[in-house]
Amino acid sequence: MTVLLPDQETVVAAVKKAVDSHGAVVEELIPILNDVNRDLGYLPAAALNEISHLLHVPKSQLFSVASFYRMLSTKPRGRHVIQFCESAPCHVVGGREVWEALMDALQLNEDDTSEDGKWTLVTVSCLGVCSVGPVVVVDDDIYGNVKPGDIPGILARYN
Repeated sequence: MTVLLPDQETVVAAVKKAVDSHGAVVEELIPILNDVNRDLGYLPAAALNEISHLLHVPKSQLFSVASFYRMLSTKPRGRHVIQFCESAPCHVVGGREVWEALMDALQLNEDDTSEDGKWTLVTVSCLGVCSVGPVVVVDDDIYGNVKPGDIPGILARYN
């Protein structure tokens, strides 16, 4: 996979912007991490180091938070992140078949990123829209009542 890693100046600017926006307080850690993750596409070690320095929070705590929340990533992700809900409500209405269609169409497994850096495929435990399962989220776009045959059309929207 070809990924352009952000330079130190870009990392520092993203962290500074997030900290300035939310304040240099530990209570704002998740919004800060989320903003930096959104700006850089992931949370590189240099960003965690900078946040640790500005918020006086141990790097181990930052990594723990960053690795706990599925919306955050400590490794580069594709331009389009696809989240698939693997909760029981989605599963019982055909989620497994939709998941298999996604993996087949993208030739990816869970937590993989495509060689061209276009797609990252992740599972989440719940997206909060159980009434319209199975659910797939591409970037910020939510697709409900997805059938395996819908996958090619959904993916084509991002070409």
